[in-house]
Amino acid sequence: MCGRRCAVFKHDGLVNYREGLIIQERALELVRSSKIDGILILLEHRPVITTGRSTGTENLLVSTDELKRQGVEFYRSNRGGNITYHGPGQIVGYPVLDLSRWKKSLPWYVNRLEELIIMVLKDYGIEAGRKNHYRGVWINDQKIAAIGIAVNRWLTSHGFAFNVTVNKDHFALITPCGISEFSISSVNDFVDQIVFDEVVDSVKEKFANVFETDLVEVSKEWLER
Repeated sequence: MCGRRCAVFKHDGLVNYREGLIIQERALELVRSSKIDGILILLEHRPVITTGRSTGTENLLVSTDELKRQGVEFYRSNRGGNITYHGPGQIVGYPVLDLSRWKKSLPWYVNRLEELIIMVLKDYGIEAGRKNHYRGVWINDQKIAAIGIAVNRWLTSHGFAFNVTVNKDHFALITPCGISEFSISSVNDFVDQIVFDEVVDSVKEKFANVFETDLVEVSKEWLER
């Protein structure tokens, strides 16, 4: 036993961005009230482009009308970071943690999120790492996972977006994270016949290892009780 317990909730089906925020709010209530040390929410969003709380719109390359035509939502969020895309084939992880039960350090927390993705990729024979001056997980000059967090009184929300079988054409609608000199990659660029749910299971395993916590699977009903 690790001494810390986190719930993990995997949402079935695609989730619009606003619903993802509502799920996070409920998880924050549970963690804030010390019902559990943390909750890891894993889901796939419907196609959506989001910006950070203070920046990102300057890196939207098409009009909002064009986004609607392509079936892509636009949303200004309260996370840190710049503009990014979420969509089917991408594992979005929202860890809702009370960092006072781990370590009160934002650099440490971001490093741990990056590390769990690096460990997942290693299991698939993919060598990934970090890039100086840029957050996220990289394979050479290709970004495969983005990090964008929000922290309030050491309670975390938002998190990471990990490209597994994502539609990379949608990234052409933006300058991802405001970085124009590098490109985007996805696990299926390197591994044939990738099984999405197996990658999800690996994310859960690595999360438990990296954050030294025991995980317990919960249902949406558990979150809403």
